[in-house]
Formats: sequence, structure tokens, C-alpha cells
Amino acid sequence: MEAKAVAKYVRMSSSKLKPVTDLVRGKDLAEALTILKFTPGKGSELIEKVVKSAAANAENNHEMNPDNLYVAEINANQGPTMKRWRPGAQGRAGMILKRTSHISVVLKEKAAKKPAAPKADKPEENTKEEVR
Repeated sequence: MEAKAVAKYVRMSSSKLKPVTDLVRGKDLAEALTILKFTPGKGSELIEKVVKSAAANAENNHEMNPDNLYVAEINANQGPTMKRWRPGAQGRAGMILKRTSHISVVLKEKAAKKPAAPKADKPEENTKEEVR
């Protein structure tokens, strides 16, 4: 079972968000939230909000235990770019690109470890051949 959350049209470029997503990919939920809380920058706050939303979806919609969750997938993909114009010298205009991103998070439950079955004792055979 998995729980998802997506934030679309976030007003930050994906190149600023991707290093933060790489920090928490594959981590436990509690560890990921701690990392995001103490990582400087606005990008960590935006990603933390989406991870918390996915955790709430897991707990409320899918009845998953938050202690067993981990960040299975996290992506910050490029969204549409808004184009704005700024006056330049000698009547020219320069384009300003205001980039956006889509942040998606997938949380999964860790598989419960099954106790290993005891191995049956096999009589050891002498595999060495005697040289005469």
C-alpha cells in the first residue's frame, strides 16, 4: 500500500528543489521530516509540507502506521514557466523567466520482517577425497 501527495505549480525552480529531495529519498518518515526541518532554505519548507500531507493521507485514508512509513519516491519536476518582460537599454526588452515546479511524494510501509526459520541440521559429508 502506498500514499501519495502532489503539490503543483510551486513557485520555485526544480533545480533548487532537487538537491533537497535527494536528501530524503529512501529515508524513514521521522528521519526525513527531521532532515527537512533543519535544512536551510525555502525549498525544504515546501517539500516538508508535501511529505506531511502524504503522511496524513497514509494515516487517515489508508490506515497505515506512521512509524512504518518511508519515502519511497520523491520528485521535483519542472512545471510551466511564466514569461515576463523587463525594459532594457535603448528601447529593448529582456525576458524574465519565472519557473515553477511540481513536487510529488510517495510513502510506502516497510515490509514486516518474518522470523527466519531454523535450518535443519544436515550431516556433514566428507567431500574431500583421499589421495593414495
